[in-house]
Amino acid sequence: MTIKTPPPPEFDPDDHELDADEVEALVREYDSESNFRHLTGLTARFVTVASVALSLFHVYTAGFGLLNEVMHRTIHLTFVMGLIFLVFPRKRARPDARLWVQSLVFAAFYLYLLYDLMRSLPPGGLKTVFAGVMLVLIALTLPLNPRGADPEKVSLRDWIFAAFGAGFSAYLTLFFRHIFIDNVGNPPEPVYMMGLIAIVMTLEATRRTMGPTLAYIGIGCLLYALVGPYLPGILAHRGYSITRIINHLYVGTEGIYGVAVGVVATYVFHFVLFGILAQMSGLGQLFIDLATIIAGRASGGSAKVSVVASSFFGMISGSPIANTVTTGAFTIPLMKKSGFSARFAGAVEASASCGGQITPPIMGASAFVMTEMLGVPYNEIILIAIVPALFHYVAILLMVHFEARRLGLTGLTADRIPRFGRVLARSWHLFVPLGVMVAMLLMQYTPFLAAFWGIVLTVAFSYVPLAMRALGNTAMDTSTVLTPPRLVRGFEDGAKFALAIGAACACVGFLLGMTTLTGLGFKFSAAVVQLAGDLAAWLIAFDFTGLLSERSLALFCGLLFVAVACIVMGAGIPTTPTYIILASIAAPALLQFDVPLIATHFFVFYFGVLADVTPPVALAAYAAAGLARSEPMTTGTTAFRLSMGKALVPFMFVYAPSLLFVDFSPVEFVVALLSGLVGILALSAAYIGWFGRDLRLWEKAALTLGGLFLISPGWIAIAAGLALVVLVLARASATGRAPAATP
Repeated sequence: MTIKTPPPPEFDPDDHELDADEVEALVREYDSESNFRHLTGLTARFVTVASVALSLFHVYTAGFGLLNEVMHRTIHLTFVMGLIFLVFPRKRARPDARLWVQSLVFAAFYLYLLYDLMRSLPPGGLKTVFAGVMLVLIALTLPLNPRGADPEKVSLRDWIFAAFGAGFSAYLTLFFRHIFIDNVGNPPEPVYMMGLIAIVMTLEATRRTMGPTLAYIGIGCLLYALVGPYLPGILAHRGYSITRIINHLYVGTEGIYGVAVGVVATYVFHFVLFGILAQMSGLGQLFIDLATIIAGRASGGSAKVSVVASSFFGMISGSPIANTVTTGAFTIPLMKKSGFSARFAGAVEASASCGGQITPPIMGASAFVMTEMLGVPYNEIILIAIVPALFHYVAILLMVHFEARRLGLTGLTADRIPRFGRVLARSWHLFVPLGVMVAMLLMQYTPFLAAFWGIVLTVAFSYVPLAMRALGNTAMDTSTVLTPPRLVRGFEDGAKFALAIGAACACVGFLLGMTTLTGLGFKFSAAVVQLAGDLAAWLIAFDFTGLLSERSLALFCGLLFVAVACIVMGAGIPTTPTYIILASIAAPALLQFDVPLIATHFFVFYFGVLADVTPPVALAAYAAAGLARSEPMTTGTTAFRLSMGKALVPFMFVYAPSLLFVDFSPVEFVVALLSGLVGILALSAAYIGWFGRDLRLWEKAALTLGGLFLISPGWIAIAAGLALVVLVLARASATGRAPAATP
């Protein structure tokens, strides 16, 4: 028996699907990577031309051959760093004390670097001129805004920053032969000067696009290299001069132009551009229609549509926040009108949207970085990611189902569900570009070539509605045709959405460069191993069963330490930089416990993604709360609990690598898969507090304990967990009753 309940108190009769302007406002508020200026006049035209040129450069090189890696990356950063200061606004017109303190810290650091470099360079007129220019540049980094200045308008300072930002990479491009061939190993004096400009402008670009957190990490890495001899214990090293640091970061592919920028310039940019064009051609609406057809009729269908649509959309969107707002503008009002609370509706959308980055075949930028760092073909990464992604979405769908059954909610009415035949008739052409691109990835073509054909076919097939209309078929929507003006806008937007990740990865190059220079990764690994071992030795004293070993406890403690580091780091930094940083310094720690390399990287990757729904800085959840008009912190807490599958899965594939098809054993795979699914079922029922009826407190505790046993290693633990879960669920099911209507 199903009893339909009235809407909860959070229901707002004025809830509606947001229009484009409202969606854009929410994205700008919560996603710093999308906080673009509204440009006009000559500046807007200049930015359009430069952005389209950058997109065309990447499309051409993807299809007809890349340049050598240094030249390709320097050209990419020339455009990226120049555009950032024109496209992204300054933080605020009237700086507060916090911004002043932050800016003074950065300015003091820049002055120290300038002083140190001046001591290292021989005297001369060029040195004096450079010092004067740098002092002016450093002064401009302070928030000295004229009274009444509008941060949305491009100022003279922004143009100066844009010139210097583009200049340090353009210098390497223009004088490539002189620097990398004629004077290899012995850079001329101007290289060190341009290198210092590169450090300053990279940090400023990161502050402008991402906020101060990642820039502070960059400063910390440089200071660590400079003051190594004065550090205590395991942190100490020989120390390096400013010239050695600049040479390492600026000249070559160990620092700024390292693997992080290389992946963005070679892979990520193309998929960002494909996602923008695909969405403009109507693929996003097709995903929502298909999700409604698949899940709309089920109990709690509106929330299940949100989960399925977000998983589809996440395959072409690298931003959890953009995914949340784009799909949530449709699904969150629908969930609230169906009877879900505002808090739960926002949490479902945020949790499902963050799962897009771990969903094959297109898993966001981090998957391409993983391919480059591990040397594993992308088609293998796709296959490896299938089971973990399955666990994540099964967990969300189960909790949505239990919540819907607890509230007595039904599916969507028939008039809200589109007919598959009609959807296919008007949108069949949109499957072709995505299908070809995925097929090429699975056939081991290079990702950038697959993206090239995806982009070309998206543009070409967007004209199918026009051709069909000429033949008398009026069912297709011709407003999604990528006409020349819309294509220019798509190329411009594609470039803009790739700017912030470009700056972030350039700053991450500081950490990568200093890690290879100082051995920071090995030091961090040694510290984690030692701390985990000490804690395990203390905990083993409390094991009266004799079932635990000190090594297994040390591994568990090490996993917890790395997981916490991932979540803390990811709280203020996007997923890709978080993954690169922690894969460089934290993942090696897990290798000391004989965890397979691919499992260590997936572990770090998953917890980096989880940060977007982990309070207190859960930006995807806060964006969803803005849509749902719910309290942000409680929405974030609920989203984190809904994402428990993503939090538990990494432990599962560390203990059972067969889930990642590593050291594959059919028995281990089947046991881990089935026990994991039952464990997620138990934990989902415990969290919602319903399985046929409302669960009592002791039943929730028993299911939680049993669920954790089921995802732990060891046959005894799995058997005990299974017995406990079956007993509790069978008892609840046998004594179940129809849910009471909630007011």
